[in-house]
Amino acid sequence: MKAVHFGAGNIGRGFIGETLSSNGFSIDFVDVNATIIDALKERHEYDIELASEGHKKIHVDNVDGINNKDNPDQVIKAINSADVVTTAIGPKILPFIAELIAQGITERKDNNNENPLDIVACENMIGGSQFLKDEVYKYLSDENKQFANKFIGFPNAAVDRIVPLQKHDDPLAVSVEPFKEWVIDKSQMKNNSFKLDGVEYVEDLEPFIERKLFSVNTGHATVAYTGEYLGYKTIGEAIGDVKVLEQLKNVLRETGSLLIDKWDFDSKSLKEYQEKIISRFENKYISDDILRVGRTPIRKLGHDERFIRPIRELKNRNLSYENLLDTVGMVMTFDESADEESVKLQGMLQSKNTEDVVREITNLEDQDLIHQIVLSYENKKK
Repeated sequence: MKAVHFGAGNIGRGFIGETLSSNGFSIDFVDVNATIIDALKERHEYDIELASEGHKKIHVDNVDGINNKDNPDQVIKAINSADVVTTAIGPKILPFIAELIAQGITERKDNNNENPLDIVACENMIGGSQFLKDEVYKYLSDENKQFANKFIGFPNAAVDRIVPLQKHDDPLAVSVEPFKEWVIDKSQMKNNSFKLDGVEYVEDLEPFIERKLFSVNTGHATVAYTGEYLGYKTIGEAIGDVKVLEQLKNVLRETGSLLIDKWDFDSKSLKEYQEKIISRFENKYISDDILRVGRTPIRKLGHDERFIRPIRELKNRNLSYENLLDTVGMVMTFDESADEESVKLQGMLQSKNTEDVVREITNLEDQDLIHQIVLSYENKKK
């Protein structure tokens, strides 16, 4: 079985690649990072280290690399013969690989390859695969769209594994936390001839995506922004502060109330899930930089992102969101010169009316909520 995976970074190698390899797949990693791709082409193997007691090693082999900038034809050829295509490149990069995927689909049609193929975007976003589908279809003729409608699936997925910022002499070495979760919406699949061990297949993905987004993503970001506000540099240092830990627990209590009210999650199971998340953030073997977790604050304050979406929905349900609102105030103070979005946000707050900035970055129309966010920021402004 053959897999084509876009994104040879730490998530790609340390999570998706590991899972595909353990299921017996050969993997063509596609990336523009020449150092990593050249190493994959030369060695065809790498090791993963678990960030836990014992530092267990996991060996991944039968891998190769393709530089899509230098060798797009090789990518098209690989897609033509692939049994699955996956991505872990970041939501903003998905549109840039869409044309290449479309060419691969066209190649399959031209070669009468009617084996069903699923293309799974393993990104931190809601509806990632369907978003990628819309981008890919921009480059398909009507005839090729008909082919894709019949034989190419874009099942949405939820993925969860912390892969901290790290440096190694070996460009292929990667350290990951032991915990991992990969859930796929099987109702959107075209290829049902195999199921990956280590992957959960569900009929309705949305509850699982929101559980992860509003717990792991919201929680991780809460630790980062609260920690940065209090002067810490790493997640480990920050969560050791009782004030940060309490902020995290209070935020998870609020998002948990939304998940229970909206999706009827069992409260006991959800509490256990949240406690597991907190223990993951407290993992002493993972030293994650607050700047990495807190980067792109404008994106993280988006209308459907990890803070504003639960706040909107909690408000609509007359449920508490005061701790989420308090955290948003700290997000807006995030001032890191190394992060382009942070610089942009602080520039906007200096040059524009705060209310206009909030409206612009959150796309909120609820004037009362906009006012509450402005007040939260004013109270947190240093």
